[in-house]
Amino acid sequence: MKKRFSIALALLALALFALPCPLLAAPQPKPKPQGFRDEFFMNLDDVQDKIVALAEATPPEKYGWRPASDVRSISEVYMHIAGGNYFLATFIGVPSPKMNGDIEKTVTAKAEVIAELKKSFDHLRKSANRVKDFEKSVNLFGKPTTQRAVLVTMLSHLHEHLGQSIAYARMNGVVPPWSR
Repeated sequence: MKKRFSIALALLALALFALPCPLLAAPQPKPKPQGFRDEFFMNLDDVQDKIVALAEATPPEKYGWRPASDVRSISEVYMHIAGGNYFLATFIGVPSPKMNGDIEKTVTAKAEVIAELKKSFDHLRKSANRVKDFEKSVNLFGKPTTQRAVLVTMLSHLHEHLGQSIAYARMNGVVPPWSR
């Protein structure tokens, strides 16, 4: 009886080891981007996730903090990002939504800031998805360029202010969530 139990236990253990275990499986690599559109959206996903995560990690009482009296506060930086998402889309032919005043000054509470940020990223994503011809000529701040360059400018603007937001957060003792 003891021998049968030992054999059964050994067979059960062997069967369990033979089953695929998702915890032990090697992580699957992300698919390689196929062209500019994929690269743009992968980059946008990354910068959006970081900006929103940092906004969510920052305590609400810090949203009015500014490093000096003549520069943007934390909430104003986030609303500048949102405003940029709306404004830069106009260069590829997508109008900005109607705003109630200067959102940098009127949207300051953490929950409202995060909601507006997310809304602006949805707008930016939908706008970028409408671009069919990356080489189509447009004017960007009065200079001839392409729709591709507008999309690159969108990403550049986002990364610039992500860096600023990281510095602001760290000055306030907030560690970026992806750095923990």
